[in-house]
Amino acid sequence: SRRTPTSLLQFKATLSGADKALPDWLPGSAPCIESRSNWTGVICEGGNVYGLQLENMKLSGTLDFDPLGALGGLRTLSFADNDLVGLMPSLDKVGALKALYLTRNKLSGVIPDQAFSVTMSLKKVHLSENRFSGPIPSSLVDVPKLLEVVLDGNEFSGAIPDLRQPGLKLFNVSDNNLEGPIPVSLSQMDASFFAGNKGLCGAPLNNDPCNTTKLTPAEASHKSKKVSTSLVVAIVVIAIIVALGLIVIFCIKRRRHRSVSSKQLHRVEPTDADKLEQGVSQTQHSSVAMKSPKDAEHGKLVFVREVGVRFQLQDLLKASAEVLGSGNFGSSYKAVLVNNHAVVVKRFREMNGVGREDFQEHMRRLGRLSHPNLLPLLSYYYRREEKLLVTDYFPNGSLAHLLHHGMHGSNITSLDWDTRLKIVKGVGRGLAYLYDELPMIDVPHGHLKSSNVLLDENYEPVLTDYALVPVMNKSHATQVMVAFKSPEFTEYGRTSRKSDVWSFGILILEILTGKFPANYLRPDKSGADLASWVNSVVREEWTGEVFDPEMKGTEHCEGEMLKLLKIGLDCCERDVEKRLELKQVLAKIEELRVMEGDEEAGSYVSEEGVSSKTVTENEFSFSRTH
Repeated sequence: SRRTPTSLLQFKATLSGADKALPDWLPGSAPCIESRSNWTGVICEGGNVYGLQLENMKLSGTLDFDPLGALGGLRTLSFADNDLVGLMPSLDKVGALKALYLTRNKLSGVIPDQAFSVTMSLKKVHLSENRFSGPIPSSLVDVPKLLEVVLDGNEFSGAIPDLRQPGLKLFNVSDNNLEGPIPVSLSQMDASFFAGNKGLCGAPLNNDPCNTTKLTPAEASHKSKKVSTSLVVAIVVIAIIVALGLIVIFCIKRRRHRSVSSKQLHRVEPTDADKLEQGVSQTQHSSVAMKSPKDAEHGKLVFVREVGVRFQLQDLLKASAEVLGSGNFGSSYKAVLVNNHAVVVKRFREMNGVGREDFQEHMRRLGRLSHPNLLPLLSYYYRREEKLLVTDYFPNGSLAHLLHHGMHGSNITSLDWDTRLKIVKGVGRGLAYLYDELPMIDVPHGHLKSSNVLLDENYEPVLTDYALVPVMNKSHATQVMVAFKSPEFTEYGRTSRKSDVWSFGILILEILTGKFPANYLRPDKSGADLASWVNSVVREEWTGEVFDPEMKGTEHCEGEMLKLLKIGLDCCERDVEKRLELKQVLAKIEELRVMEGDEEAGSYVSEEGVSSKTVTENEFSFSRTH
């Protein structure tokens, strides 16, 4: 509409640094062309402005959302990693927001208690690492659809509001000045979400339980009135549910009767992704031709980042395609576009863990990630039955292929010590970035294994298939994803942020030993087989036998190799409490280097804490050759 660019230009004028950061926000041009963004940082959907993603753009000044009130379709705002100052902006004119990200700015002051009273559709609010003070607004209690509240790293004080939203998955208030008991409704959250508040007490913190005092007569009377009121409300709610149930049953019967022909048609017509797989499965290289999707909404790729090459689903379907493989999630294809730009299309069937809107929001979140050791998501295709994720193609393939099969068409058959150490460091850095950027996810990667580590032309590692746990079907994820094979899941049925650390440890041992972990293939195994084997060899004082005999360039590096072996085993510690934190792991790995001419002895400490063996360079060489 005509008001759309005007309101955005008015908003741009309120920000310092916007002229440099947003040079294409110009009068006379449209921010959206259909569902494609024409302006930097604008998220479009159906030709309307759905959101603004103005992150890490060195924007400063104060935030004023009032000019954005003309954007009726606005649902998400993100201004993370800027230099914005002042008070919390009013949300009165953007009450339809579903997601608000203001992380890592310099916003300050007390947030008005009723700040969120107009945002009844809000699902995610991230305000961490600012300078907000005063109490947490109680109006958050009345926002019914809240999923994530991230307020860590501020100066909030007082008590935590009693949030009881059934869908609330993340509530992080660590490193504030809060006090008093943690509400029972939040007691199942991770204890780290409440750390750094000296005055907080109660579960899930492991400190002394909160002091309880006898209720005064007035308090007891008030509590009795609350119980009576709750009983009346419960009776009314039950009556409404019964009535709605009868209505739903009646509607379902009518719908079944009317939709028989539609369902029969759906059985006959394969989906676009079905045709894509059928077309490329017939031959290793083929041209995939298919009809245009009838549903325009389902027939378009949605790009989550600005890329130099733009293409649509039809371009992929007509491209020369090659089957790369079929994994636990689905099939992968290499598609070469007209301009010789190669991309990988991954097809997922078991990806219905959340609804359409939450899926789209999660894909946008992944699109915001940027790190040299992460494979960027370019675009996605959404259909209820299946999803396609599109990324760039890496010709060197995966670490698993190179470790266990050698480089196809090359004389390079193994990785030397220097390269393996570089790969381990890169994987650790990529994981650390995921942990920093995705604090709301229990296992930020979730599927870390050697086949999900790609290598660029310089053998720098690039992680793929990360952060998919929130959108995967839970039953499928527990069967195939590596994090769900960790000891804590196989024994107790739960994962933690250290489950990725365990996966990293298995990967380190695989890189050092050259042995393929059986847990990748057997869903009932926790992967202790590789770690146990390494431990048993070390205890038998044949430490050198654990290392891959194909690994070159190990002269004078034995001490560093043993240190990395020790780190890998510490990551595989079965007791989660004793297992290293990811930051500790990365700090230890970063200290390692290729030790030219270093003849220091290396030492290994077993899981029981007893030094098993001190291995000199000569002994190391002897044990490898005998």
